[in-house]
Amino acid sequence: MTTRRKFIKETGLLAASFALAPALSHAFAPAQRPVGIQLYSLREIIGKDVKGVIEKVAKAGFKEVETYGYAPQGSFWGLNPKEFKALLDTNGLKSPSGHFSFENYISTGNLDDIKAYIDASNVLGAQYVVAPWLGENLRKTADDYKRTAERLNVAGELCIKSGLKVAYHNHGFEFDKFGDKTGFDILLTGTDPNLVDYELDLYWAVFAGHDPVELFKKYPRRFKMWHVKDMDKAKKNWNTEIGNGSIDFKPIFAKASLSGVKHIYLEQETNYKPDHIGSIKTSIDFIKKSLL
Repeated sequence: MTTRRKFIKETGLLAASFALAPALSHAFAPAQRPVGIQLYSLREIIGKDVKGVIEKVAKAGFKEVETYGYAPQGSFWGLNPKEFKALLDTNGLKSPSGHFSFENYISTGNLDDIKAYIDASNVLGAQYVVAPWLGENLRKTADDYKRTAERLNVAGELCIKSGLKVAYHNHGFEFDKFGDKTGFDILLTGTDPNLVDYELDLYWAVFAGHDPVELFKKYPRRFKMWHVKDMDKAKKNWNTEIGNGSIDFKPIFAKASLSGVKHIYLEQETNYKPDHIGSIKTSIDFIKKSLL
């Protein structure tokens, strides 16, 4: 016999499941995700007019930005974290992640830099503190990569206590082999998925001869962020606007759920046509029209 209390409970659970279903079905659908930009794309102009450039980024259609270049006791292009957050708010932008130098920390194990990054990131309302680069002296051997993985785990523990996570951003060198494993393999297997996520630079994976989809299959749901950067058809080491290059992004975006991606950032480092803002506008328009 169905009591009134049981009926209310069952129908309430059913209603909750219907409410949750769309959220779950769209949780990894790229169309539901805002498009961001790694501000390093605009490094040649942002320092000259940070307020004007951020306004142009918003007008181009971006909803998120990823910062770079902040140092302990530093600033975001002359603005302290509170001032930069206010600028983002004024333009309807969020900053879920930022690139910060981890090299001193990985060399010494001293967490002071990481603590400063956490403070700045929390002011911005960010989710991730990203390690963007390993100097050549930090990646000569498999043991170097093992040490980096260990220290990313430690930094990850510290970040989680402050409501953040650590992520690692790749270039091409991580795909160099040490025996039967790449440096990237060592990092991914040596880091705790609960502590460390990854930001996959799609261009650099392809540049190194790897299919991003195969990386998703090998390490499912580890790549919470992407850098979407196209490869010039004539010069492999040049970038170009998304859709104008040699990388086929459609099969990659089709496997967004397998990747676990939450944030996608356009990045372009070279070969802007007709100029920086024109290039990023071409790219975001293509992403929205053809990939999402």
